[in-house]
Amino acid sequence: MFDNLPRGTICIEDIEMGMSRYLRKQVTDRDIELFAEVSTDRNPVHLDDDYANDTIFEGRIAHGMLTAGLISAVIGEQLPGHGTVYMGQTLKFLAPVRPGDTVYAEVKVIDIDLTKRRVKLECHCSVDGKKVLIGEATVLAPSRKFD
Repeated sequence: MFDNLPRGTICIEDIEMGMSRYLRKQVTDRDIELFAEVSTDRNPVHLDDDYANDTIFEGRIAHGMLTAGLISAVIGEQLPGHGTVYMGQTLKFLAPVRPGDTVYAEVKVIDIDLTKRRVKLECHCSVDGKKVLIGEATVLAPSRKFD
């Protein structure tokens, strides 16, 4: 399951305070396996049911950075979108994401520096209305002046 707002670019000249975009994605076993392969993070808490059942999570969980990657997807595909350059990101993980969970990832504009083309975004991910990740991102937004 995956739903998303239209993809593309919002140039710095059109970005407004409070503007937000989101996506919703169900995290699957395949997603977790592929992330483990790409990242080489094969911690058994993500991949081994028997191991994970004996941890504080009492079952397998998705990689935290897989969840954070959904924030990156909103930024890179929607707000500001294509042509955006990531400058920094803070993250705080509040709760685990489990296989089968549907994650809602949202970013919201909280500061704009038009002269430097910098945008600060409040970021969060939630599952069933409960926040699992919070943070802030700073990005360099595309501009019509550089098309």
